[in-house]
Amino acid sequence: MKRRIIKIDEEKCTGCGICIPDCPEGALQIIDGKARLISDLFCDGLGACIKACPENAMEIEEREAEEYNESKVMVNIVKGGSNVIKAHLKHLKDHGEDKLFNEAINYLKENNIEIPSLEENKFCGCPGSMQRDLRNKQHNENNNANIQMNSELRNWPIQLKLINPNANYFDNADLLVAADCVPFSYPNFHSRFLKDKTLIMFCPKLDMDIDSYIEKLANIFTNKKINSISIVRMEVPCCGGVEMVVRKALEIAQKNIIIKEYTISIEGNII
Repeated sequence: MKRRIIKIDEEKCTGCGICIPDCPEGALQIIDGKARLISDLFCDGLGACIKACPENAMEIEEREAEEYNESKVMVNIVKGGSNVIKAHLKHLKDHGEDKLFNEAINYLKENNIEIPSLEENKFCGCPGSMQRDLRNKQHNENNNANIQMNSELRNWPIQLKLINPNANYFDNADLLVAADCVPFSYPNFHSRFLKDKTLIMFCPKLDMDIDSYIEKLANIFTNKKINSISIVRMEVPCCGGVEMVVRKALEIAQKNIIIKEYTISIEGNII
């Protein structure tokens, strides 16, 4: 079957092993000084290991691969003890993989293995889906709700899926590539980041056709004069895919454009 799965660039990989703890499924091992995908069966294709890689040697590709098997994964997971079991369950839960999560729970029940509690503040895996109540967040008393703010938007559409790579507004442009959640999390998005920029937005986790996004950006970088690229992403690990898409497109276009990257916390601060 064809599905999303991890791909490792052996030339970039230094064998540091930093990615290994972020793969509780045991799909990765250091062999002969390189990180290796030891079995298609064990890789869920969610990419929790990608952001951990300091060499940018990992990406998600879509290819023919053996179907991921949660029961076979659990055989290895339980060998690691309760902390590894907890990390794996959190990984599935945080990525919304309810079907696989239920399969893992059933495996633990059928084999009389204690199910660890996931109700704690410290967690493993991707925090992008973790519930947070921000209603009691402190606000600056000097903020004036009556202040009229002007829009700095210079182009439409802004969603990468809808954008025409041949649009005139890409000529001699300073590009801002933002994750979908950023403008809702950072209140001064327009004045701080968007002013004098051409905007592109997408979600690296929920948007499905990432390969077409890479191809479209590569088209823009190849055929248009882009002066600069700024990336604004959220702090959650899955949002690291924004930078991955941009850098892959630059590689295909054989362009060397300096990237300025900014990270926004869920509380709405620049990290």
